[in-house]
Amino acid sequence: MPSPSSWGMSAAESATLREIGPPPATVARALGVTGQNAADLERYGALLVAANESMNLVGAATLGDFWRRHVLDCGQLLKLVPRGRRWADLGSGAGLPGLVLAILLKGVPGAKVDLVESVAKRAGFLRRVVAELDLPAQVHGVRAETLGITVDIVTARACAPLGRLFGYAEEFFRLGARGLFLKGESAAREIAEARTTWRFDCEALPSLSDPRGRILLVTGLSRAAHLGMLSA
Repeated sequence: MPSPSSWGMSAAESATLREIGPPPATVARALGVTGQNAADLERYGALLVAANESMNLVGAATLGDFWRRHVLDCGQLLKLVPRGRRWADLGSGAGLPGLVLAILLKGVPGAKVDLVESVAKRAGFLRRVVAELDLPAQVHGVRAETLGITVDIVTARACAPLGRLFGYAEEFFRLGARGLFLKGESAAREIAEARTTWRFDCEALPSLSDPRGRILLVTGLSRAAHLGMLSA
């Protein structure tokens, strides 16, 4: 594995990387992390630390808890749909959850993660990680609502409130996807607000990484009837 200095890290960033270290046993067991997965995740962590200085991809304080706040939080999605092979991560940003999913799916036949990020600098970061780690992923530097691709699961973390997120994901649902969205304490409120403009089935599942978090499993998405008549 290349040294931190090869990524242009400052001394402070190198110290943060040393704090990241290998995955804790609890995270490795929960996600079934292998030796190669662990190496790729550590390297992704290093690239994230280096890029975060200039791009503010994630809160700097969260990098000291990289394995729980980011890897476990995102990787747990695979446990909910173990047969899911095609994923789309909307507003991917730092690659959370998409890059973590791609690393854990590396080597799985038929697996692919579509990373959707319209901000050019962030899309460039995603492409760099995908290339350096040889991941089964493709970066789309476009707005999510303009992209029509068929996937098993559409996902997002810290992208937008649920009602607005549905607008981005609508075409993916129309093409047969289910939704798995990582949310925090605001999950119940966001669900209630989204129901004023959308019809959908939703199961709020507990998060392994944070007792306050929820993973929203969404199916059957459609616009509310009164909105459909207005747009007709």
